[in-house]
Amino acid sequence: MIIARNAAFAIKTHNALYTVALKHSAEKQLDILPDSVVERVFKRLEVLKTTPRPHETKKLADGELFRLRVGNYRILYDVDDREKTVVVLDVEHRSNVYRKKR
Repeated sequence: MIIARNAAFAIKTHNALYTVALKHSAEKQLDILPDSVVERVFKRLEVLKTTPRPHETKKLADGELFRLRVGNYRILYDVDDREKTVVVLDVEHRSNVYRKKR
């Protein structure tokens, strides 16, 4: 009986929508990427609205940010569960994205 209640709760919380926001710097990075990459990035961002931490997401070493792979590019983002917001900080090639100091 308790399992059924927990399952129903999990389904209900899974359907909660998050708002995905891009920092200005992430928008500028998207402007210089090829259209095919931008299209794939936006498909991944759509998934974050319903599942802010998909299975293939990795939590970064600092413990606050998450990383999502899109081919050779990486999306770095933060999740605020209280506000139901996903903030995209960076979208860059994998060779450059981790070099920045936050």
